[in-house]
Amino acid sequence: MTGPAGSLLPKPRAWQRMLSGRRLDLLDPRPADIAIEDIAHGLARVARWNGQTVGAHAFTVAQHALVVEEIASARNADWPIAWRLAALLHDAPEYVIGDLISPFKAAIGLDYKAFENRLLAAIHARFELPYPLPPEITAAIKEADRIAAYYEATLLAGFALEEAQEFFGPVIRFDGALASKLSRLEARPPDEVGAAFTARFGLLATQR
Repeated sequence: MTGPAGSLLPKPRAWQRMLSGRRLDLLDPRPADIAIEDIAHGLARVARWNGQTVGAHAFTVAQHALVVEEIASARNADWPIAWRLAALLHDAPEYVIGDLISPFKAAIGLDYKAFENRLLAAIHARFELPYPLPPEITAAIKEADRIAAYYEATLLAGFALEEAQEFFGPVIRFDGALASKLSRLEARPPDEVGAAFTARFGLLATQR
């Protein structure tokens, strides 16, 4: 087999072997090759903020996703389960492509976003969620993502309050259990977070 421009080099491999035994083609992802246990395992080991957070463990994308889903659900109490699942899975492509910080995504440009969206579409198809989501649902999830980022930035990533408001907008305050949880936000061990992500997905999936 030849590589680019007729070279004798082998064609670059474009698939990844998952611990579940599946083989995911990154250029042409099939819903059948996507499993929640692979997503949970991967996201629980991908660090947010390029790992530049305080604590004994990295603050992972899986933990971020749990926070975003909780914020979105608190702000949209009438949501059907499908939208809560979509919030939980909003960063799911990062289980194979990693969490690139926003400045790097901007530098790469639209090709990266197209790749990410293709994988997210396959994930939604696997779990019977529409893609794309209705614009108002996408906007609500992005707002929950912004709020989560503000708390992560100020409590974990070393941002001053004024700096966080400049980049992530005004802070949103909550009452009750969610307020207490956000005020004590800290990174947890990967296996614990992966199990929590899987459990939350399972609970929501059984309620559909």
